[in-house]
Amino acid sequence: MSQAVAERKVCIGKQDDFLERVGRAVEVEGEVIAVFRTSEQMYALLDHSPHPKGGPLNEGIVSGCYVYDPLYDWKIDMRDGKVQEPDTGQVQTFPLVVEGEHVYLLLAGDQLVSK
Repeated sequence: MSQAVAERKVCIGKQDDFLERVGRAVEVEGEVIAVFRTSEQMYALLDHSPHPKGGPLNEGIVSGCYVYDPLYDWKIDMRDGKVQEPDTGQVQTFPLVVEGEHVYLLLAGDQLVSK
């Protein structure tokens, strides 16, 4: 029998704090999360490149639902975190909720909830 984990929301700012197609790093409970806003959606990914040498993602270039790693030019789907071919890998993604003007990251218990 599975046990349900209570979800909670952590406010990470107002929607206007996140410029369209410009990444922003926010710290949530010790993790740095890269938040991106497009004209249609907001996305949250762990701010760490899946490239073996790592690096931040929040400075990446946004095109549609993809972010291009600023150091290695890997194309990453912000919806599921998957690196596009010919490269491989995946970035952890997190659910966001926009309520009115506020943006919330969803947490389960004491942990960040991955999508």
